[in-house]
Amino acid sequence: MGVNNWHNDLTYDNWVPITVSGARPPARYKHAAAVVDEKLYIVGGSRNGRHLSDVQVFDFRSLTWSSLKLKADTVKDNSSNSQENLPATSGHSVIRWGEKLLILGGKSRGTYDTLTVLYIDIETCQFGVIKTSGSAPVPRVGQSATLVGSRVILFGGEDMSRKLLNDVHVLDLESMTWDIIKTSQTPPAPRYDHAAAMHGERYFMIFGGCSHSVFFNDLHILDLQTMEWSQPQSQGDLVSPRAGHAGITIDESWFIVGGGDNKNGCPETLVLNMSNLVWSVLDVVKQKDPLSSEGLSICSGLIDGETYLFSFGGYNGKYSNEVFVLRPKAKNTLRPKIFQSPAAAAAAASVTSAYALSKSEKLDFSQLDVTNPKSSVNGGHHKDDVTVKIEAIKEEKRLLELSIVEVRAGNSKLGGEIHEVNNTHAELTKELQSVQGQLVAERSRCFNLEAKITELQKLLESMQSVEDQVQALRQKKSAFDQEMEHAATVQRQSSGGVWRLFGGSEK
Repeated sequence: MGVNNWHNDLTYDNWVPITVSGARPPARYKHAAAVVDEKLYIVGGSRNGRHLSDVQVFDFRSLTWSSLKLKADTVKDNSSNSQENLPATSGHSVIRWGEKLLILGGKSRGTYDTLTVLYIDIETCQFGVIKTSGSAPVPRVGQSATLVGSRVILFGGEDMSRKLLNDVHVLDLESMTWDIIKTSQTPPAPRYDHAAAMHGERYFMIFGGCSHSVFFNDLHILDLQTMEWSQPQSQGDLVSPRAGHAGITIDESWFIVGGGDNKNGCPETLVLNMSNLVWSVLDVVKQKDPLSSEGLSICSGLIDGETYLFSFGGYNGKYSNEVFVLRPKAKNTLRPKIFQSPAAAAAAASVTSAYALSKSEKLDFSQLDVTNPKSSVNGGHHKDDVTVKIEAIKEEKRLLELSIVEVRAGNSKLGGEIHEVNNTHAELTKELQSVQGQLVAERSRCFNLEAKITELQKLLESMQSVEDQVQALRQKKSAFDQEMEHAATVQRQSSGGVWRLFGGSEK
């Protein structure tokens, strides 16, 4: 089988490294990636604290890498901020829009008041800055950018002063106009390096990410019709907290790969069934595998009409430049999508307690034709009895539905309170650990001070002994001086008598 048909030999639902022909690009993480026409485009990233500005291209057919040589579009971009080279950026997002790649956010050397949107034209190999209008968001890194029709939803991230964000902005790609979205209910805690996805072009979903001290494994949903946040209870396999992971959706499935908590990487590839909110583990790699890295990317691409997943890069103690591929097994796409109708949405809510339970529309039992035409042969009285029973059943169902909605709303509220308590507990635990560390350091310092004090006391005691010896020596010296003075006096007197003797004899 030739190199162009390599994908036909792949097994389902397992990650496999791709054997690349020729040289590989520099290893990196916190880059951005997109697939266009059986080619994987890798834009920028970071390595050893240095931002990268290159664009690398991997061909799914020839399994070779090449570098995209870009030039500035001086005709469209004649502003003073135009640059000759693509800015070196990391922590940014890339959206494919036709034959262009749009680069949103990220960290680079430039200083801007609002978030910059760049474009790369794949056909002409030109790049430039897109002029936007409206309520543009502040510059940020680690945000998510999700394409919904002709709009991009931007959520969260971390601004250039390291302030965590949880705001929602929308960029209309037709008019290049920004809008800030006002939401209600409890939003996700401010975070960055999370994953985001759309389901049914109505439900915007956020998973994981981190603050400066806490890593999350929560799931939040924004209903784009009501602009209300909710935090449903998911089911299935346990999901560990993580940040720096990557996600991609195929039909009803949301694939999550990689991520970590700055201590350990996440080796499992997760799949969330977005219709019933059930997590499952698809594949597990070794702990130090590149697929258990933070800051990796994942994309989906079509080869001969079949969808494949491609992952690149990441960091888990070592930077990676490997490409991995996964062939997902086709799911049953004939089953109805749960959120295609309000009635079905309510059915999903009754199973999973998800998607803003108190706002889901209920089944309208009044539209069902429950009368039996054959019962008319037994007379009007029997028909009236059946009608009364039907009305009683309807009323009972209505009351039960109201009770269920109230219980679910209470459960949703309790879930939000529990999440807040858990977050508070995590923050307090972090603070307690910090205080305990400070106490340990203070105790160690106290022990050192006590040891020094003991040494000083011993030194003072020895100094007292020395002082006593000095005092004794002083006394001895004083006595000696007195003796010397007395001896001198005696000597002077003795000398005077002799001279007098000589003087008297001369007379």
